[in-house]
Amino acid sequence: MILPRIGIACSARSAFSKTSPNLASLLNTTSKKHNLVAQHRSFFCQRQLQNPNQKRYVGKRLLHGNQPGVGPKEDPNSGGVGRGPVSWVNLGLIGVASAAAVAYYRIQRERRIEEAMGKIVTTGKPAIGAPWTLVDLKGNLVSEQTFAGKFTLLYFGFARCPDICPSEMQKVAQVMDTMKEKFPEVAANVQPIFVSIDPGRDSIDALRSYEKDFHPSYAFLTGTPQMVASMAKSYRVYVSRADETEDGDYLVDHSIVLYFHDDKGEMVDVFTQSMKPTDILDRIVGFAQSFEKKKKLDAQN
Repeated sequence: MILPRIGIACSARSAFSKTSPNLASLLNTTSKKHNLVAQHRSFFCQRQLQNPNQKRYVGKRLLHGNQPGVGPKEDPNSGGVGRGPVSWVNLGLIGVASAAAVAYYRIQRERRIEEAMGKIVTTGKPAIGAPWTLVDLKGNLVSEQTFAGKFTLLYFGFARCPDICPSEMQKVAQVMDTMKEKFPEVAANVQPIFVSIDPGRDSIDALRSYEKDFHPSYAFLTGTPQMVASMAKSYRVYVSRADETEDGDYLVDHSIVLYFHDDKGEMVDVFTQSMKPTDILDRIVGFAQSFEKKKKLDAQN
C-alpha cells in the first residue's frame, strides 16, 4: 500500500512541476533551506554536547520528537539532561543565601543603632518640680525650704487608696529600715514625704489617722485644692477621679513615682513602681556617698 502512494505522489509532483514551474522552484528552494537548518542544528549539537549520554538523548529526541510519553527517560547520571538552567536545588540555595543576607543586614543595622544610641549625650536637668507650699499635720505651712539640708523622698498618693499607695509606702519603709541598719549616717539625712492628691477628703485629721499604719519617719502633707494642684502640675503628676459611685465615693488614678531630691531640694533621681527596695537603696546610698566625697573635696579646696 505504501509504494503505490509514493508513486502517485511522485507522479502528481512531476505533473505539478510541469504546470507550475515557478512554484515548484520555490518549494525546492524552501526544502533546501530546511535541510541546511537541520544540518546546522546537527553540527551545533555535536559541538556543544560533549557527553555521550547527551548525544544519545538529543539524537533520540530528534527521532521521536517532543511528544508526551515518547522517547527515552532522563538518565539520572546524565548530569541534569533535559533540565533548564534553574533547578529546585538552585532555587533553594538562592533562598537560603537571600535569607542569610537579610539576617546579616538586620543584625548590622541593629548594631549600628545601638552604637549610635551609646553616643547620645544628654545635658541639663528635666524641668520637674518647683517651689511649693503645703500644710503639715500640725496645721503649719511648710515648703521645700522646710526640709533644706536633707535628702527628700517624695510620693504623691491618697489615704483611701486600697492597694498601690500602701504597697509603695511599705517599700519606702523597707528602704528606710535597711538603710538605718546598714548606713545609719545616710538614713539620718533622708526624709520621706507623703503628699495627698485628694485634699477634699484627706484632711489633717484623716491623715493623722492614716499615718499610724506607716513608717514613723514619714511627713504627711496636705493643703487646699489649689496648693495640691499647683504642686502636682510642677511634678507632672497625673491625677484623675475614677469609679465614682452615686453616693460620691471615688478612687483617684495617679502617677506612681518616687522623687528623690538633694539637700537643696533639687530633684536628682526618680524611682518607678517596678524598682525593688534594694535597687532604690543602692541608688540613694550611692548618691549620698558621692555627695559626701564631693563635699569634702570642696571643703579642702
